[in-house]
Amino acid sequence: MTGTLNKVMLIGHTGDEVKMHYFEGGNCVGRFPLATNDSYVNKTTGERVTSTEWHNVVVRNKAAELCEQYLKKGDKVYIEGRLKTRKWQDEQGKDRYSVEIQCVDFTFLTPKNEQSTGGNTTTTNPTSQSPSSSLSIPPKTESEDDDLPF
Repeated sequence: MTGTLNKVMLIGHTGDEVKMHYFEGGNCVGRFPLATNDSYVNKTTGERVTSTEWHNVVVRNKAAELCEQYLKKGDKVYIEGRLKTRKWQDEQGKDRYSVEIQCVDFTFLTPKNEQSTGGNTTTTNPTSQSPSSSLSIPPKTESEDDDLPF
């Protein structure tokens, strides 16, 4: 294979409000942290262990304005994008690196009539209840399980 792929898909909860930065010429950038969780059962102790991974999400222009308007802290969102590593220098002149998710598409999963609680939310059709980009994730129905050949 001669091509390469840099693609990220995340479903998580926002850790803060969208922070906007506006530039001359009308362009803007929005940034917000996104938390994803992973859990497993420790085989030696039998207890459930949950770990949270934080991701730095960057959205641009009209998408950033939509996120600023509709995303609140704790909202659930689907993000699709690519990884980008930024290099910068700290106060002591040492090189530092940070990895960001450059968002190219998203879907709001928290219904707009539901307040952010930071907990899990369930929706039957997230795209009809909240504004979203062109991407939509169809809801899973019970009949889909019946059609599986195994």
